[in-house]
Amino acid sequence: MLRYQARAYISSIRLLSQTSFVKFRANAQVLGKFKLEQDGHGHGHGLQNGSRNGVQDDIESPTSMAKDSSLPLVEQKYKVKPRQPKKKAPFLSEMEDDPNSKLSSWQEKIGQWVISTFSVDMDKSRSGPVAGGIYFAECKRQALVYPNEPMSDTAKFYYQTLALPISFSQQVQIIILHYWILSVRMRALPSKYAKEYQKKLVDRIFSDLETRMNTELGIKSGRIIEGYLKDFHTQFLGSVLSYDEGLMTDDITLAAALWRNVFNAKEDADIRHVEALLVYVRSQLYVLSKMTDRAFGFGKFKFVPPDQIVTPITKHQEAMIKQKTKEEFSEMNLPSQRSVLSMDE
Repeated sequence: MLRYQARAYISSIRLLSQTSFVKFRANAQVLGKFKLEQDGHGHGHGLQNGSRNGVQDDIESPTSMAKDSSLPLVEQKYKVKPRQPKKKAPFLSEMEDDPNSKLSSWQEKIGQWVISTFSVDMDKSRSGPVAGGIYFAECKRQALVYPNEPMSDTAKFYYQTLALPISFSQQVQIIILHYWILSVRMRALPSKYAKEYQKKLVDRIFSDLETRMNTELGIKSGRIIEGYLKDFHTQFLGSVLSYDEGLMTDDITLAAALWRNVFNAKEDADIRHVEALLVYVRSQLYVLSKMTDRAFGFGKFKFVPPDQIVTPITKHQEAMIKQKTKEEFSEMNLPSQRSVLSMDE
């Protein structure tokens, strides 16, 4: 039921699709204040390491920005101690996590024959494994953490640098944020496929939350799990709408949305931390705006780590990226690799 409601929500916001895309391509406000770093050939660098080697002093990675704050970290006080995982569930699923779970050669041949014979719309079919697999994994891994296990660098950004609480609900908010970042680009795909990509990603997120509450948190009551899912669904709708408002207006509105949702509207939240997360979000949107439909539709995007700097690229670099994309896909001739998604926009 919840996943049906989420799909209905996606349908209701399709009218925002093209407007949102135009705005997010033109409105990378934080990045707009940076001067393009030039190399010896006069070409800009798209990504730089947070160490600032060779990078202008006014450009900082989100991690560096957050660490620049001079405010002391405020210890979290909980009325109810956050529930911690009792066990570790598979990251995706047992079959997806198994590197040996590939189709045999005869199964692949039959599959290619079916696709070719019945003219299967592969862009629609691909939305499942790409949005519900690759991009779902990208959203999930950003803030995933387990007790007594080392944190990933990205998780450290959220829980140590930004001092967010380590809890299941906090992970959900970070997953929702990364879903929204991807959904902005998904809505810029041809409308026939935009809905499919969003639907597959939403379905997988809520299915995984349900599984994790049962296996990791040890909640065995279906009624309690359903109650939590309804709460997360409400948070999902509110967060996405507030982020959309920020996307369509200005950085102040988007920063306020991040403060309410990711920082739980804490009155003592460090504004420098909020700004760092805003730069992180705008950086992801900028990179996505430079990806062609074909590259994004095949799952080629990965979130830029928060310790990396994103700087604007030149028209020459953008043309080179598109050319590389065309060269890569020119060698993909199997029926299962068929696509009508653009390699130019």
